[in-house]
Formats: sequence, C-alpha cells, structure tokens
Amino acid sequence: MTVNSFKKSQTFFTFFILLTIWVNYTKAQTSLGLEKQFIQETRRNEDDFALIEEGKAANVFYDENDYKGVIRAIGDLSQDFFSVSGLKPALKNINPSEKAVIIIGTLGKSKLIDQLVSAGKLSSATISGKWESFIISTIKNPFPGVDQALVIAGSDKRGTIYGIYEVSEQLGVSPWYWWADVPPKTRKSAYALSGSYSSGEPAVKYRGIFINDEAPAMTGWAKEKFGGMNSKMYTHMFELLLRLRANYLWPAMWGNAFNEDDPENPRLADEYGIVMGTSHHEPMIRAQQEWKKHGVGAWNYATNPKGLNAFWQEGIKRNKNYESLVTMGMRGDGDEPMVEGGDMASNVKLLENIITDQRKILAENMEKPVEKIPQLWALYKEVKDYYDFGMKVPDDITLLWADDNWGNLRHLPTAQERKRSGGSGIYYHFDYVGAPRNYKWLNTTSLPKVWEQMNLAYNYGADRIWVVNVGDLKPMEIPIEFFLRMAWNPKAMNREKLAGFLQQWAVREFGKGQAKEIADLVRLYSKYTTRRKPELLSPETFSLINFNEAKRVTMEWSALNNRAAQVNKQLPQQYKDAFYQLVYYPIQAMKTVTDLYIAVGKNRLYFKQGRAATNLQRNVALDLFKRDQQLSDEYNHQLASGKWNHMMDQVRIGYTSWNDPKKNIMPKAEEIQLSSKAGFGVAVDGSTDSWPSDVSAPMLPQFESLNKSQSYFEVFAKGTAPTNFQLKADSWISLKKESVPGTNDYRVSVDIDWAKLSSGKHEGKILISGDTTTVAVNVKANKAIPKQLAEAKGTFASLGAPIAFEAFQASKKVSRNGVSWEAIPGYGRGTSGMSVFPVTTASLNQPGTPTLEYPVFFAESGEVKIDLVVGPTVNFSTEGLSVGISIDGAAPQILTIIAKPSASGSDASWANAVKDNARTLTSSHSLKSPGRHTVKIWMVDPAVVLEKIIIYKDKLPLSYLGPIENEMIR
Repeated sequence: MTVNSFKKSQTFFTFFILLTIWVNYTKAQTSLGLEKQFIQETRRNEDDFALIEEGKAANVFYDENDYKGVIRAIGDLSQDFFSVSGLKPALKNINPSEKAVIIIGTLGKSKLIDQLVSAGKLSSATISGKWESFIISTIKNPFPGVDQALVIAGSDKRGTIYGIYEVSEQLGVSPWYWWADVPPKTRKSAYALSGSYSSGEPAVKYRGIFINDEAPAMTGWAKEKFGGMNSKMYTHMFELLLRLRANYLWPAMWGNAFNEDDPENPRLADEYGIVMGTSHHEPMIRAQQEWKKHGVGAWNYATNPKGLNAFWQEGIKRNKNYESLVTMGMRGDGDEPMVEGGDMASNVKLLENIITDQRKILAENMEKPVEKIPQLWALYKEVKDYYDFGMKVPDDITLLWADDNWGNLRHLPTAQERKRSGGSGIYYHFDYVGAPRNYKWLNTTSLPKVWEQMNLAYNYGADRIWVVNVGDLKPMEIPIEFFLRMAWNPKAMNREKLAGFLQQWAVREFGKGQAKEIADLVRLYSKYTTRRKPELLSPETFSLINFNEAKRVTMEWSALNNRAAQVNKQLPQQYKDAFYQLVYYPIQAMKTVTDLYIAVGKNRLYFKQGRAATNLQRNVALDLFKRDQQLSDEYNHQLASGKWNHMMDQVRIGYTSWNDPKKNIMPKAEEIQLSSKAGFGVAVDGSTDSWPSDVSAPMLPQFESLNKSQSYFEVFAKGTAPTNFQLKADSWISLKKESVPGTNDYRVSVDIDWAKLSSGKHEGKILISGDTTTVAVNVKANKAIPKQLAEAKGTFASLGAPIAFEAFQASKKVSRNGVSWEAIPGYGRGTSGMSVFPVTTASLNQPGTPTLEYPVFFAESGEVKIDLVVGPTVNFSTEGLSVGISIDGAAPQILTIIAKPSASGSDASWANAVKDNARTLTSSHSLKSPGRHTVKIWMVDPAVVLEKIIIYKDKLPLSYLGPIENEMIR
C-alpha cells in the first residue's frame, strides 16, 4: 500500500473513533473544572446573577476572620475581574448592604456563610464535614436590603479557594495566565446561571507535583528573575497549584533547601493552603541540602542514630505548625540506596527501627497522636524490595507506590493493602534522571498512557496521594493539568471523555476559532514524541532503507510543523506567546532534533555508499544543529520579552550514556573528497549496499496485488558532475523519476501496472545505463488469482509480505458478563490501544473471553510468526501480566509480559521496553492450509494494552515502527 493510502486509511479510522467520542464528550462536560459551565455572556432569565453588567462589577463581601489564604484568593478574584472586563470589584469585610453582591467564605470561619446556613438560605449538606469541597449558589434576599447574592462557600480553606478560582476560570482567566502567558478572555458582561453548583470531594486526597532535576533550567531562571528559589517565585507556583485544584508540593531539591533558603517559603505555603512534603529520599521535612550544611556524622543510621535523630527533630520542631505530609523512612545520601548493614533481614530490621524512632519524634514534637499526623513511606526503587521481603509499617502511614520512572506502575494495592487506614498513593514521572537515559527537556508524556495507568491506580485503590515529578514545571504544562484534573475526579475523566480533553483545553486557552486544530497539533505531537524521547534518538533510530520509515517520520513532523506555522500566522497577536511555548516551540524543536539525527544517519549511509550527497547531508545536519540553538535562544530571550530565559537550557543532543553530556554535542558526521569526474551509483529500497559492486544483483522488495505498495531506487552522483543515465524496464513496471533537491541525484519510484499482468508470479528487470555503467535491478511481482482475491475480501491479506494492522480494527469483539476489550483513544503509536475493561476484572487461569477477532488471508501454508505490540506495562502483580493468542480453532498460547525491573533498572528487557515505549510479544503458529483464517486475542489478565499485530513468515526487515499497516481488502 502507498504512504498516501495508508494515511487515508488511518485518517478514516481516527475520524470515526474520535468524532464519536468527542460528540459524547461535549454533551457531558463543558468546563475543565466543574461538570457545569455556569457563567455565560448573556442572561438566561431574571434569576441569573450579574457578575459584570453595564460597566459595573458586583462587589465582594467576606469576613475578615476567614483564613488569610481565602482573603488573598479573593484579591486574586478581584484582579481577575479586572483582567477580563477592566472593572475591579470592591472587597468589603462588612455585612452586605447592596442590591446584588458576591459573598465568599468558609463554613465555621465566616459569619456571613454561617448566618446564611442558620437562616436556611444556603444548604451546607454537600460541603459540611467534607474535604476541600465548595458550593457556588445564587440566593434571593440573603440579607435584609440585599435582593440577590452569588455565594461561594467552602468546607475548609482550600474548598473556598477552589470555589473562588472556579469562578475566575469560568470568567476567562486560565490557571496558566502567568506560567504560560495565556491572555484572559475579555468580556463586557457575565452572568452566573441561577442554581447551585457543587464540587464534591476530590477523589484523591493529596494531589501535587515534584519540582526536580531543576538545574540548569529552572535554577538559572529563578536566580535571574527572583534571586533564587525563594518565596517570590514559589508564591506563583502555590497559586498555580490552587487554580488547578492541587494541594501538595515537593519543592526543588537540586542544591535547594525550601525551608532554609527563604524562611518565608514554608510560612507562605501554609498561608496559601499548600501542604508541603519532601521527596522520597528526604525524610522528616528536611532537605538533603540541609544535611550537607548541618549534618553531624555519616548519613547512616546503623552508625549515627544520634546525629540523624537530632537532625530530624530540628526539622519537625521548625515546621510543626505548618500543614505537612511527612516522608518517613530513609534512603542513602544523594538519592542512592540506603547504606546496607548486612543481609536483607538486617536491613529491614534497621529500617523498621528508623521509622519507629521517627514516629517518636513526631509524637513528642507535634502535640497530637502520631496516628493523626499525615505520613507517607515511599516504596521507591530498592525500598520496595524491603517491603516485598516482609517489612511492615504502621497502618496509618500511606504507602506511596512508585512507577518505574518511565510512567509504568510497579505495584497496585492488593485487597489486603486496601484495608489499611493510611491507604496508598502513587509517585509518577514526567521527567527523570537515570537509567536507561535521562529525559528532562521537552514534554514527552502521552496523556492516554497517563490516563491508562492512573485509571488503574484509582480503581485499585491508590487514592490517598498522587504526586508527579515534573522537572522544571515548564514545559510540562499540559500533562500537569491533565494529571491534576484527573486526580480530582477520575470518573469525570473517563475513557470516552479522554479524546475531548485537549480540545476543551484549547478552547479555554486560545478560543474556539483554532481550538480543534490546536488540539490535534498537541495530540499528534504527543504521539510522535512518545514513540521515542529526544534524548534517546540516534542516527540509527529510524530505518533509512525499510518501509520508507525515516522519510515517513520526517514527512509527519514537516506536516505538523507546517500546520502549526499556519495556526501561528492566523492567531491574534495576544495568543502568540502562549501558543509558542505550549505548542509551536515543542513541535519545531522536536522536528529539528529528529531531522538532525536522520540527516546524520543519511550522511553515514551515503558515506558507506560513496555518494557525493554525503557532504550535503553533513551540512544539513550542521544547519539543524544551529537551528536547535536558535530555537532555544528564541524561547529564552524573545518569548514574552525574555520572561522565561534559561528554561530551555537543558542539554538534549549528544547522549552516549544514561547521563546528559555537559553541553549539546553535534553527532559525528562524515565528509568525503569529491571527484570532478562523472559517475553514478545505484541504491535500492531495503538495502544499505550500492551498485555497481561485487555483491549479488540488487533486488527490490517483492510487489504483490493484495498488499499494494510502491518501492524505489536512487541513482546518485559519485562526484561533482551531473549524472547521465537512461532507464529501461519491462512494460508492466512503472517508473517515475524525480530529482533530489540540492544534489545531482534522482529518486525513481517503482510501481506495478497490475492490468498488464496475468495472475501468478512474475520477474522483470530495470536497467539503469550510462556511458560506462549499467546496473540491472531485479523486480518480482505476485498477482492474486481470482480464487485468492475472492477469499481475501474482508480480510487483512498478503501473498507473502508481512501483514500489519492496528488492534482497534477487530472485526468482532466478544464480551463476557460486562467485561470486554475496549479502545483507549490515542494510546501508543497508532490510533488507539485495546485493553480489558473494567480494569479490576479478575485474571483468568487460562485464556478466555472477552476476545478480539481479526480476519486474515495467507496465500501459503506453513509456519508463521505473530508479533503483538503492546504497551510497556510493568508487572504490578506477583503473577505477571499475560494475554492469549490463537489462529482458528487451535488452543490459545499464553504470552507473558516480562517487565519486572530490578531496583537499579538494569534489566535489559525492561530498558528496551521503556526506550521504545512498547514491548513486542512473539508467538509461532502452524497453518495447515492457505486461505482465510481468524486470529483471536484472548484475555488472561487485565491491564494489557494491545496496539498492533504483525504477521510474517520470514524475518522482518529491521525498523523501529514496523511494517506499514495494511488496508482491509474490500
């Protein structure tokens, strides 16, 4: 099949699935916050409340005895009114006395709210005694002399703050107005629809981010703009988190100490309403940097318990009056495994003693029962090995399970673990420094994969804490919001609504005009970067010779970049800074680095083949290397008048090991001395060789009528002189000659005129002739006989070439008791992934329903292999994760995902899976006869995500993405 027909087929299936889901999504939800969009431009009826009308904004009344954080957020609301309308409400801490007022307050802290509840004017049933909940309600005659009020009431401090920011967002102020320069939506009027709108409690109690690996980018930026990682910077972060309905933060720790660098940091965090924590290796509210400054003795509890206990006690005393979630336990200094004192049993006993002593410190200094102090134990890397060995901690401590640093959960709570009073949580990653390679430059996070993994977490009961490593915060804006919105209400972010998130986000940030296109740009960007992170790219990543792979990749990035440029051209000026940092820069930057590595790959291949264009590809690569730096300079120095300088300082080019080089390094490119003499060579599709040579005659990949595809060969100059040659081929072979820009080379596309061939197998030749050189390229073609064509209709078919298709293209799905394989839109490298739902479905002892069926046609009997491309899910259960496969009536084979990384991450199978963001399972099958067959996929375990199926007889040509998907024969 041609590249164009492949794209048309994929576009059709994408449109069919995503359109259906988007229609359902827009019917169900219109706000990234509440399910209901309750603020509109026009009045619906007289009971609607006028927030902004006829040049006036409703004034705000509150109780001065309310929380300082609430009063501060009320000030933000006033500023947000001004941003959208140019009108600033007055803020009054007296009894309301105007006809229409906004009343804001917290139950038990605001006399205004309490009076409304006591008088029966406001029902507190949905928020009383709840965690971080709010209600927004229109009320008639709330107080004497007041005709109407819009009331924002919270169950606690953060509940009220979230209600305030919900109004801000619906007015038209993005949570990212400061961090991504998203302009407010201007309006002359705004009305709150009459009624009550309640948030409900968040599904996950503590929801937050971890600033990590922040040097050189965020560290350099904060030093230049604020003088360091101080309260002037952190207050912007606190506000962002609250606007996203988050409540939890692990602060920056690379050379930074949150509590000591600026004493206002912890005080203001508590005032704003942010629960502070410390990372998985920084126990008892003390930063690693504090130990470097003040620690006495070794960071080793076996030899220095006195020094460590004194250090920890100082941290608890210092922060005891602030809301914190205390990290317990101990790892080694500098995020290393703990200094071991003997065998596993001895280490476990030592760590149990550490936690016992830490809890004594908490009880002695925090003046409350230790069971009431929020605590977590992070089971990160080797710490989980201690747990698996049998280590126990008190039930009230939250078990914080970690992913494998690459977005794949290592453990989900068992039925017994779900009974613990402390519950479970997840530590996740959008950024990482470590094996198999760092990734910390661009956003390379796939939202569908985040959804799939965190949906597992929620449904298996890991709902006490969700915290995600976000590196420098920028440029992870989109996945951060997705993660935190999902943490608030995973049920609202279900599989059907997943596809609509980006369009809803784009409407909020850029308006409706270009929202659909912008959402698609971000979706495709995420898909392309998820295939291979930039730090993992090399000149060898994408095949230059098989399946037209490298060319297809460059065409995809070029098309995406052109679309982004067109949107940028059409967007109003006020949106361009936001669009650049959120969409346009990442696309340009990733395209540039991808093109750079492909150019170096071509340079090295052309050097081997003796092409004059070797030097051209070297120059192309050098220009792209310079372009990469130019883009960083634009981001750092021109974007928003230099507001984000240093944020694009992360190194990304030239990795040779897990760790980044000191600076970007241009990959080695070859150069040749060119002759002035005329001469040409020939290179063909599927081979790195060139002709004339002593190796066997060149052969193009076989053509076949059921799996139509084009092929090509290239005639290249060996020196500076133009190439002169003639082409001659059998009459049924079609040739299309095109010059390669900037060279004396030609690319000749080869196709078959099937109307000129009878059924069966044919051989032909293409002659490339010059003054002194003739090269003959062999061509084979196989045309299906009528019987084969009839049998192949309605199947994925081949006469010998590999068959490939996406998993969502099943012709039949069989369910069992409400359990079925369903699509996860956008998951993986293709259109969708298929996984079993509900995700908590019990595993089967042997393969069974639900099943997926795929009709296929094989022209020959004998042995075939089938590759199942699946997501890189890690075994989060003791038994592993498996899937069944069979052909026709044969007994299904069980294929098991072996994905249990060691604590050090040294397992090669796991390392390759996370590099590729996919895993391939291979089975062998014997076909007794040619013709039509059925491939069936069987459930064994939930949480296996099937992406693509590849069927072949001979060894597959080497490539990264595999064969192009077949079209079903119609």
